Amino acid sequence: YETAQPKGTIVVDTGHKFLYLVLGHGKAMRYGVGTARDGFAWQGSYRISNKREWPGWTPPAEMLVRQPGIPHHMVGGIDNPLGARALYIGSTLYRIHGTNQPWTIGTDISSGCIRMTNDDVIDLYSRAQIGAKVVVL
Repeated sequence: YETAQPKGTIVVDTGHKFLYLVLGHGKAMRYGVGTARDGFAWQGSYRISNKREWPGWTPPAEMLVRQPGIPHHMVGGIDNPLGARALYIGSTLYRIHGTNQPWTIGTDISSGCIRMTNDDVIDLYSRAQIGAKVVVL
């Protein structure tokens, strides 16, 4: 994987539905991801600001308006839409997180978050550091 990004950087290629963890020396770990659907895509460079195992989920107010039937909060666990792990992206509302819907990987499905299978997000979680750079293309 050729990139000018330093080792430890997470690069999300939304167009091809892959997330790369840069290992250096032309190598990276590659994971499949689900990305934002039309109207929710974004780009930029941020840092991992926090990491959580089996995170709770509180949808933003805008999502509650769009989808009034969803719960206002869900505790962490297997039924939680954030899955097994979450890496928080800066001060944004977005996360790199697991999913309890693995069939959505490779599609434009989210409201801006980056989805991974639970196995993949557990692996990334163990490798990525708080403060790591995240580049979303």
